[in-house]
Amino acid sequence: MQSERAEPGGVGAGTLDPGFRPLMAALTAARARSGGEKLSIAWERENGCVARHDLPLPPDADHHEDFYRLAERVVKFLLWSAGGWRLLLAGPEKICARLAADYAAAGRRAFDADLMQRVFGRPLTVERRAAADMPAAKDAALALGGHLEGCRLGFDLGASDYKICATREGEVVFSAELPWTPRDYTDPEQHYQKLNAGLQQAAAQLPRVDAIGGSTAGVVVANRIMVASLFRAVPAEKYAAAQDIFLRLQQDWQVPVEVANDGDVTALAGALSLGVTAILGVAMGSSEAAGYLDRRGRLTGRLTELAFAPVDLNPAAAADEWSGDAGVGALYFSQQAVNKLAQRAGIVFPDAQPLPERLKDIQARMAGGDDTARKIYEAIGVYLGHAVPWYREFYDFDHLLILGRVTSGQGGEIVLEGARKILRADYPALAEQVNVFMPDEKARRVGQSVAAASLPQLKRSGP
Repeated sequence: MQSERAEPGGVGAGTLDPGFRPLMAALTAARARSGGEKLSIAWERENGCVARHDLPLPPDADHHEDFYRLAERVVKFLLWSAGGWRLLLAGPEKICARLAADYAAAGRRAFDADLMQRVFGRPLTVERRAAADMPAAKDAALALGGHLEGCRLGFDLGASDYKICATREGEVVFSAELPWTPRDYTDPEQHYQKLNAGLQQAAAQLPRVDAIGGSTAGVVVANRIMVASLFRAVPAEKYAAAQDIFLRLQQDWQVPVEVANDGDVTALAGALSLGVTAILGVAMGSSEAAGYLDRRGRLTGRLTELAFAPVDLNPAAAADEWSGDAGVGALYFSQQAVNKLAQRAGIVFPDAQPLPERLKDIQARMAGGDDTARKIYEAIGVYLGHAVPWYREFYDFDHLLILGRVTSGQGGEIVLEGARKILRADYPALAEQVNVFMPDEKARRVGQSVAAASLPQLKRSGP
């Protein structure tokens, strides 16, 4: 598909999003103008882990608004890719001061500051340091996943249904998709009872249960959901009970329980299926979920909440309804993206029609050869093609796995081919290094809930 240029610096994503401005294009331009100086950015999170990015500084960078917008987008992407409670900066005083103001409790990024305070249990702070005092990058190395022995239950919590499976020595003996509406539940007891009922149904197919593993949207730290859209209707006074539902599962079932972010489990499923490491998984469902396994096949402890991470520098881009920020992943790689593009194409949906049903409508149009539906998927393919090099700035990966309801059917093939086309045309060296793919039949056999079931290690009976 031909890109369309609609404004300076914009490459467009077809006629449906001509103002799209990939952040990688802005970063490449900044590097071309750099005189060797840099703005060093680091986010510190739990246990001394650090995410760092060094942004090249063009001459007089502190006087250029476009560069500041790029710098702020890098700060935000780094935050949502890794997480953090302390922002460390080394660079021009003016730029550092503006970033500190933006990420203050009452600043432009108050949403991000508040969410991170809820995740890490401490206020977000910003410090300017000398370049020599900036910390090096450091990730955790979590030995989770790939444990197939014994009798296990797995679950995958989505926005409109949850999947349950039972496995025995790595073989699936039961699986089901069960409907629920977690965003409407005001009492976390509703979440718990729904999930527990599904687990009981799966457990009836096994002689015993040795372990339970789970996949869920949201930020998970030590088996507690710190922040999740699944609990958006839960009032503040009951939120702690919602956060602890997986700890309650372990207490009630008396077996090891491990729960990870659904994006990490997506990456794990790809790794288990294909025998690869250095993989970034992106699930295009009700929102964008992503996860990452490093070159040694380990989870890293990063948040990888790319739904909130920016991919578009266009200041007039659509804004996310939850964070209020424009140009973030949820509006480019999800059912929300399909809805956005469909409405721009002139497709009218009933006001009460939920996003999953709108996606089905577009998929039906696609199956019927509708050209407008094709343009929606072509636009998402352009988005993805430009996101691959941008994502690789923050993750060391050789494989990008895409899946989820948006990629089902013919539309997924169009997205995939569109992304590969952009890579070959605009990033030819990277096109030789990164494999962008969807799961084949072999990979589908290791689904999200099955991969989740492999998270816990079994308790050892002896010394």
